[in-house]
Amino acid sequence: MIYASADDWRAAERKRVLFFGMSGLGKTHVSNILRDQGEWFHYSIDYRIGTRYMGEYITDNAKAHAMKVPFLRDLLMSDSIYIGSNISFSNLTPVSAYLGKPGDEARGGLPISEYRRRQEQFRLAEIHALLDTEYFVDRAERLYGYPHFICDTGGSICEWVDPDNPSDPVLSELAKHTLMIWIEGNEAHTEELIRRFDKAPKPMSYQPEFLAEVWDGYLAETGAAPDAVDPDAFIRWTYARALAHRQPRYAAMARNWGVSVQAEDMARVRDATDFEDVIAQALAAPRAAS
Repeated sequence: MIYASADDWRAAERKRVLFFGMSGLGKTHVSNILRDQGEWFHYSIDYRIGTRYMGEYITDNAKAHAMKVPFLRDLLMSDSIYIGSNISFSNLTPVSAYLGKPGDEARGGLPISEYRRRQEQFRLAEIHALLDTEYFVDRAERLYGYPHFICDTGGSICEWVDPDNPSDPVLSELAKHTLMIWIEGNEAHTEELIRRFDKAPKPMSYQPEFLAEVWDGYLAETGAAPDAVDPDAFIRWTYARALAHRQPRYAAMARNWGVSVQAEDMARVRDATDFEDVIAQALAAPRAAS
């Protein structure tokens, strides 16, 4: 790790961290608090994905839907209107809307082949965005003068890496430049995330092997034909399984590549001083055996 001890961390003139864990446990919330302090640069992986790596996919998808409407088609073909995504740090809906959900097209679903194609696009985009971290560490200081840096990752980072491989290309690169911090939830957090997701299900990205397993499992359990699957019912059914699938992967990332901090401790962070104290305590805690 780039900070060998709590003392190293406190003494560092340039603090560089990366947050990982399930969406909804405070990664972006704490990033925003630190950014508002004025000395922290906030690099959002999801924003980078949606602007740099998937922007054309998102815009072309919107145009494809517009082309089905004769009035809009005529305006597009004559370059009379412009269609683009209004993505921001606080509104990443264009990315999730593009990812979509598999199932019945009449209920807003995608054919499973198209869904898998978009999942692969996202996988490649997220890996590229993660590997851009070094560039943004340098850019934040060289261009803007920020001494401190936060990489705010999406919940799916654990899907594309092998945390038990000391030569994993993505984790090796990230660990060179940042202290990797798992924001770890407890059972109560998990139950709340499931409740929240059940109320408003949102598209997610899955490891191809995991997606194949849950898709086949859902079809076998429900007896539904692939093109008759209720898209929202499928991703609700999958969500708790995705949490269980990701938890040991996050734990291995923290054990082999960084530190873990309880979500409830992060929730008490109100400023940069609070944050520095929480991370110092994590660095001072006994390390779990690899």
